Amino acid sequence: MQQIIAMGGGGFSMEPDNFALDRYVMEQSNASHPKVCFLSQASGESHEYIIDFYQAFLRLACRPSHLSLFKPHTTDIEDFLMAQDIIYVGGGNTKSMLALWREWGLDRILLNASHNGTILAGISAGANCWFEYCTTDSFSSGNLAPLPCLGYLDGSCSPHYDGEELRRPTFHRLIASGEIPNGLAFDDGSAGHFIDGKLERVVSSRPQARGYRVAKTDDGVEEIELDTQYLLA
Repeated sequence: MQQIIAMGGGGFSMEPDNFALDRYVMEQSNASHPKVCFLSQASGESHEYIIDFYQAFLRLACRPSHLSLFKPHTTDIEDFLMAQDIIYVGGGNTKSMLALWREWGLDRILLNASHNGTILAGISAGANCWFEYCTTDSFSSGNLAPLPCLGYLDGSCSPHYDGEELRRPTFHRLIASGEIPNGLAFDDGSAGHFIDGKLERVVSSRPQARGYRVAKTDDGVEEIELDTQYLLA
């Protein structure tokens, strides 16, 4: 069973006092103390980001680690990643992260890991990357543009749907024009849980956070708000 959890925003890096989404990711593993590897390439492997990950996940029932591609701790990256129960991808520059992953073969390794039972999860860039296309400000800060991604999941993705002013209108415009395929959008604090490529549920760490399905129509686009389970209800 392939599981992917795409977070529009939230998690330890945006909600340091609210672990609802991170706990949800942990609970999807069959392991009592799952091995969780953090990939922070989108942030340029920010030292502070990695520290924040450990400070958060050492408080959860798991065994945290991280993988650097600038200073790898192992020569067998594939075996290391394939042994993880969960791979958690941080936010940042989606385009640069994907370029680095492809150079190191992670585009193939992560797909193999997911087919082997490893849960793939992530926030922002770590949500975008799994889809065919995303909207991203990777090219220029504040300016959103389409970007082809890994294609593990069909369609397109927009994170931070309620958290950044241009996200919704840009996503609508790109879908209406056919520049990107129909897709899913997630507010900060919401996440889509995909099983074998299909969206099974949307969960949230904030009462008002939602997921949306956005599709091209003859008149423009249609946006449908998805049923969302508030995890702290």
